[in-house]
Amino acid sequence: QVQLVESGGGLVQAGDSLRLSCAASGRTFSNYAMGWFRQAPGKGREFVAAISWSGGRTYYPNSMKGRFTISRDNAKNMVYLQMNSLKPEDTAIYYCAATTTYLTIVPTSYVYWGQGTQVTVSS
Repeated sequence: QVQLVESGGGLVQAGDSLRLSCAASGRTFSNYAMGWFRQAPGKGREFVAAISWSGGRTYYPNSMKGRFTISRDNAKNMVYLQMNSLKPEDTAIYYCAATTTYLTIVPTSYVYWGQGTQVTVSS
């Protein structure tokens, strides 16, 4: 079992930056690739970013490239999502998740999920 707790969300203005954090506990954190997803009201869960077990590889959808950066610190059991140049359409609940599948974008491949943190971007 892996427990994940996100933090760092909040209300910001368009153009601002935020860094989300995800603290992991339980089984060996470095055994899992990690991902960030988001879900806006009335929409499905959207893939945001993924990072490999070691942190050496990352993957983003084209819409996130250049603005979002995922990173991890295995010594601290932490995953981060740095979000820059935020837009109102980035408003959503952001979730971190753990998977044993390498850099997958498929939500059902992730076996552990956090409770989410709300990000609201005002125009």
